[in-house]
Amino acid sequence: MAREELTRLTGNGNGTCGKDDCPNVYRTSSGSFVIQGELSQAFTTPEGEELVEIPESVLREAVRVLGW
Repeated sequence: MAREELTRLTGNGNGTCGKDDCPNVYRTSSGSFVIQGELSQAFTTPEGEELVEIPESVLREAVRVLGW
């Protein structure tokens, strides 16, 4: 899936990080979410999965944008 196919919910250039390198939350056309963040080593995930860590403020911004 290309980035252009996602709806970016957070980090639209209003912060101190660059345009594409911030932790972000994206929504897919099917309604699921793609999370961009720092890779976490908190525990070992099943094959094909990864853990990412994002600041609480990023998640709060996504919830606000969605109107939840």
